[in-house]
Parts: sequence; C-alpha cells; structure tokens
Amino acid sequence: MAVHYERDAYSWALEQAGFLRAGKLEQLDLEHLAEEIESMGKTERRLLVSQLVRLLMHLLKWDHQPEQRSRSWRLTIIDAQAKTTRLLNDNPSLKALLPELMNETYGDARRAAAIETDNELHAFPEQCMYGFDEAVTFQPVEH
Repeated sequence: MAVHYERDAYSWALEQAGFLRAGKLEQLDLEHLAEEIESMGKTERRLLVSQLVRLLMHLLKWDHQPEQRSRSWRLTIIDAQAKTTRLLNDNPSLKALLPELMNETYGDARRAAAIETDNELHAFPEQCMYGFDEAVTFQPVEH
C-alpha cells in the first residue's frame, strides 16, 4: 500500500526514492514528485535570498555605524559570506540570478538596517552600493 503524500511527506519521499532505485516507475506519484522537485529549487533560492539580506544588512550597519562595530557584526558578515558562497557553489545556476537578487534583497536589508540602527530609512542609500563580488569578499576589520 502506497504512503499518502499529504499524510506523511517524509515516508512518502523515502518510498518514492525506493521506487526510483528499484526502477518501479509505474508506482511513482509523478504529480507530487514534480512539485517536490520544484520546491527544492525554490528553497535553495529562498536560502540565498535570506543570506543576501543578512549580509547586506550587516554591511550597511558596518558602514553607517562605525562606532558600533563589534566582533559579533564581523562574525555575522563572515558567516553570511561563507554561507552565500557555499549556496552558490552547491547551486551554480543561481549565479545567473545574482544581479536581480542583489536588487531584490537590498530593500529588505535597508529596512532591517534602519530598524536595527534606529535610523530613518533615508539614512541609507536607495540603491545597493555593493556589487556581489565586493559583498562576499569584504574583510570587516574593527578599529
């Protein structure tokens, strides 16, 4: 008896993998399998967006509040850079989306930086002032 997708997604996924490995293609739940594969791609994109927002927000904070720079901010920047790079190495096709994603995420990062720094939104540039390569190679040094 087949596991129902909506009742137990984990068991369903294991069952589908077993069917694939065994070559039992006629037993595959193709509709839900296709949905899951699409969802995996969307998840990777969302993870990249999340890391870019985190990275850009901390770069804005670093640039606009030099007196508040801390080891914690430095570590967050370095961690976001590493996770962003790792995501792109694991999903190289996402690199083509970087110009779009940098613009898409900057607004969220700008709003978050304004809230975290207790500044007005207009205190931060309207357009992203960081290129992707610059953002992931920036070396935060405390003074």
